[in-house]
Amino acid sequence: MKNTRNATRTIYEMKSITGINDQTSALLVNALNQLLADYHVYYQNLRGFHWNISGPGFFELHAHFEQLYNETQITIDDIAERILTLGGRPLHTLSDYIGRAKFAEMRDVYTAKETVEGTLKNLEVLLIQERELVELASKSGDEGTVDMLTPLIATKEKQAWMLKAYLGR
Repeated sequence: MKNTRNATRTIYEMKSITGINDQTSALLVNALNQLLADYHVYYQNLRGFHWNISGPGFFELHAHFEQLYNETQITIDDIAERILTLGGRPLHTLSDYIGRAKFAEMRDVYTAKETVEGTLKNLEVLLIQERELVELASKSGDEGTVDMLTPLIATKEKQAWMLKAYLGR
């Protein structure tokens, strides 16, 4: 009985409900906040592409970028909620996102080729981060983060393949 009470008390005293220790949770939160910042810049890039695309490819890309930014908005929420689950606080200001992002906002990008190439570059950065984060989460026993990221990786790989096909690569 005594051991059960001590184990229960230890779990309740943690900031995270996951059972992952605070130091490991802090590493995961930091990596997830980096991913969150990059997703926000990616999201805004997609919005800009959707609004500003012109010329050949307009109809299919206008719709495709809208689909991508809608999916990205859901992902952003999932990442922020995972950060909270791990006992952290998600970044939430534009200056935080821009200051931390690993890729830049894309301005004055209007053609099909430019927007698709920009999206591919952003996807490559996100894929690298997600794979690194899956490795960290796996080593940390954080199945929740692994389960969240694994389908994102598969989806991004397919998106990259389709965009490369669009460019004739």
